[in-house]
Amino acid sequence: MPAQEASPARAMAFEQQGNWQQAAEVWQAVTLKNPGDAGAYASLGVNLAKQQKYVEAAAAYKKALSLNPRLPGIQLNLGLAQFKRGEFRSAISPLRAALVADPKSQQARTLLGMSYYGIGQFAEAAKELTIAANADPSNIELRQVLAQSCLWAKKYDCALDQFQAILRANPDSAAAHILTGEALDGLGRTQEAIAEFQAAVQVSPREPNANFGLGFLYWKQRQDENARAALARELDLDPSHAHALAYLGDIELRNGNTEKALDYLRKALSLDKNIRIAHIDLGTIYFQQNKYKEAQAQFQTAVKLDPEQPDAHFHLGRLYHAMGNTAASSAEFAKVRSIHQKSSDDALQKMSGGPPPLKP
Repeated sequence: MPAQEASPARAMAFEQQGNWQQAAEVWQAVTLKNPGDAGAYASLGVNLAKQQKYVEAAAAYKKALSLNPRLPGIQLNLGLAQFKRGEFRSAISPLRAALVADPKSQQARTLLGMSYYGIGQFAEAAKELTIAANADPSNIELRQVLAQSCLWAKKYDCALDQFQAILRANPDSAAAHILTGEALDGLGRTQEAIAEFQAAVQVSPREPNANFGLGFLYWKQRQDENARAALARELDLDPSHAHALAYLGDIELRNGNTEKALDYLRKALSLDKNIRIAHIDLGTIYFQQNKYKEAQAQFQTAVKLDPEQPDAHFHLGRLYHAMGNTAASSAEFAKVRSIHQKSSDDALQKMSGGPPPLKP
């Protein structure tokens, strides 16, 4: 491009036409002519971002910041570019800087909260998104991410308030009923949680995981017949639902139906090898059948999946005692004594499978 054409005025003329590619080319030429022009790099970044070229845009913003750290709006633009790339961790620092520069920036605060959610720092996400949601109470999408953040931060009262607000806006939201149920269960209000899952199933009988979540709650309450029925409905919708198979296996085991339990548990593990309860139950059956090596392998797998749960250590302690290995048995029982039972997030993980991923 001829030097006389590499001017900010020409670039801005292309911007007014919405011709972001031509504008970016001119701004690129301007930066070559004036490599110390922070504003030109910032404008280059804006036009690259308009073309969804976020990697190149981020590089331009960083160059602008290196030349002029006080350039207005550049931290927000950099944070937004990183967020759009799905680089949530990298987005946090510039977004925090943008918020320091302008504490009233709803965009910076929302993006910061969303970025914390994206990297699984749910308590931090809830803190920022609460402020953002209060400033924009009609934004249901924002409220949903806040509610999820509260739920996974184990701030169940906060989650419940948000989900109930969502339900008031949309009473037929099966997903909101399910999440309200999870929050209620986290608060120890399992009967109310069951009612919410029942409402979800009534609103949307084919909603994924609604019947499973209901079955899981019945299982917790040892209402085995109700649990069987709900889990069977989930399998009718999704025959490969490994966790539904696993909990059906557990129900059969505690009702003394060993062969049925084995069938369910083996099917579950053929679909997903990381279901702890299935390994515990298989180990229990093998122990009962005096298949000590097979039982040991199952219990050890359960320990690897979560070494902070005491049940597998307890079963291993009993198994080693039966095998005559007193030292190993004592070691496992010592671990049981030192472990504190994990809190209710385990139940949440089992019902929902984890928080939904963030989509930039």
